[in-house]
Amino acid sequence: MIIYPTIEILDGRCVSLEKGDIEAPLIWHVDPVETARSFAAAGAEWMHLTDLDAVRGNRRNEALVEEIIHRAGVPVQLGGGIRSRERAEHWIEKGAGRVVLGTMAAYDPKSAAALAKYHPDQIVLSVDIWQGQVMTEGWRKSGAWSPEGFIDAFEGTPFAGIVVTDIDSDMGDVEAQLGLISHLAAHAKTPIIASGVVRTVDDISRLKYIHNIAGALVGRALFNKTLTVEEALETAQATPEKIAAFI
Repeated sequence: MIIYPTIEILDGRCVSLEKGDIEAPLIWHVDPVETARSFAAAGAEWMHLTDLDAVRGNRRNEALVEEIIHRAGVPVQLGGGIRSRERAEHWIEKGAGRVVLGTMAAYDPKSAAALAKYHPDQIVLSVDIWQGQVMTEGWRKSGAWSPEGFIDAFEGTPFAGIVVTDIDSDMGDVEAQLGLISHLAAHAKTPIIASGVVRTVDDISRLKYIHNIAGALVGRALFNKTLTVEEALETAQATPEKIAAFI
């Protein structure tokens, strides 16, 4: 299972949001670029970056995002405000390892699917869920999609993965969130990346045994220091099965 150490940036600062409330961010007084570089130094193979200003249509963080992409030392999976083919390809050309599509996929599924076919293993689908419905526009608007229907609409599309976030239980009811993620992992044919569920190494231990869970975003736990990147990576490693000794 791949661990994606995660940074969310708002107005150039590292932040965390509770249930997507962008008006009341928790600010972390750390340097975004150096934090990204620390992930690579700890042994991470990927990182995830969300530009929250871009979610609201503001491109003030573009230079910072590009600097993180170039200096992180690991491939960057980028999300936030990527709502057209042009914006997706802009960031791929700038060096993003992957780009994440949510709102664009909900409003223009044909274009999202075509983009995934043109850029194999570089496009990730985001499924953000609130009270059983897929949310768009940075968790601010509910659509007509159920999570299962949304995933089914892209059957056969070569997404690199599907990031699943249960907004209802974000940083709250872990058991309920694990249940939803487990259900969607069993339903989907594309590998699932769990978001918002990791607080401690125990959560990673449970995730890695769920069928079709290929990765987990780990952000707030790192800043809260309830988990380190090294601990997350070690726990995510496959556990060798014990083999009986024969005499």
